[in-house]
Amino acid sequence: MDQNRRPKSVIDSLGEEIVRIVTPVSICMFMVVVLVSILNTDSSSSASSINTIATIAYNETTSDSFWEKFKGALFNSLIFVAVITLVTFVLVLLFYLRCTHFLKLYMGFSSFLVLGFMGGEIALFLIGDFNIPIDSITFFVILFNFASVGVLAVFMSKMAIFVTQGYLVVIGVLVAYWFTLLPEWTTWVLLVALALYDLAAVLLPVGPLKILVELAISRDEDIPALVYEARPVTNHDSGSRNGVVRRRVWRERSSVGNGSDENLNSGTNSNLSLDPDSVVDSNLTRGTVNSIGSDHNDRILIGAEQGQVLEREAELSAPLIDHRTSDQLHGQENSASRENLLLEGIGLGSTGAIKLGLGDFIFYSVLVGRAAMYDFMTVYACYLAIIAGLGVTLMLLAFYQKALPALPVSIALGVLFYFLTRLLLEVFVVQCSLNLVMF
Repeated sequence: MDQNRRPKSVIDSLGEEIVRIVTPVSICMFMVVVLVSILNTDSSSSASSINTIATIAYNETTSDSFWEKFKGALFNSLIFVAVITLVTFVLVLLFYLRCTHFLKLYMGFSSFLVLGFMGGEIALFLIGDFNIPIDSITFFVILFNFASVGVLAVFMSKMAIFVTQGYLVVIGVLVAYWFTLLPEWTTWVLLVALALYDLAAVLLPVGPLKILVELAISRDEDIPALVYEARPVTNHDSGSRNGVVRRRVWRERSSVGNGSDENLNSGTNSNLSLDPDSVVDSNLTRGTVNSIGSDHNDRILIGAEQGQVLEREAELSAPLIDHRTSDQLHGQENSASRENLLLEGIGLGSTGAIKLGLGDFIFYSVLVGRAAMYDFMTVYACYLAIIAGLGVTLMLLAFYQKALPALPVSIALGVLFYFLTRLLLEVFVVQCSLNLVMF
């Protein structure tokens, strides 16, 4: 009877997946709204004092016409996206040349600058606004320790997952706040341009993010980047056997044999993805593990099901396939084809958790932070639109099971709802309030 039970769909645990991604995204957006509400009392004066690469071609002024603002913002966005594209291709080249250690050092240094300099300046703003008594030596010691621990938590050492997650959210908050200081027109055009760039970079065959992800899959390596990893979803229901926990992962589809596509599912997304290094498949908890390879690998496979894989063994590649793939394997006489099937997109590393790029955190928060400069009704509308877009993206990820960008749907809905709320809903609500129809 248990054999006839319908296998669990990815939709069954999608609600929990969404909650584990929506929670940190919501916290990041909330913190940016709080900072904008406290520090940006005069957004126009703040924006005019910020000179970055995003304002290199045009610096917006209130006396400019709509066409001048749009044209200048478009030039700024094109230059910014061009620089981002160039830098991404350089990172892909360094990753291709196996300069992973240099990339980790670079990312760690960048994180230290964000936590130390950007975080320190925002801390000084807050200290000045709230008149917090603190001496400079204590402030710099606390700031240095805060930035150093953040770099260690994200890149250099293994700490508790909530510490790493917390620091990633903090980095997203700090960067997003500084983006909210850009001129208004530049901010909106830049958000749309980055959403289009994300779409092209992930889906086009020559997209830098697509190339980077495929390269990481082929090497079975982690991409050295700022990526938020949610806790994996585990199912403790009656579907598990003998206390063994089922974990759902998606892996790259394989074209070996007839029907093998049913078992080898797509597993990586550069922006919104399941961990490409995760290996424990929900089909493997049916009572036995196929004996493939050496006895040492068999012990690792059994330990992986029971969550008892040692850290030193977690870097090994292991053949985790179900009985149908095993039947095809026994029918294969070519040992080379057999080895290729065993190692297709599989590796022991993480636990099947969804990952979301920190850039998505940042630009979601920038949109909500810019809305907070107008009023809180637009903040609510933009927040709901972004969360709805993120849910739609997760649903598409579950159905298509391939790399999908996380920005386009949420940014499109967020921008649309911002202008609809500002131009239509606000007028309706104000008229209702003035006529005592709604309080």
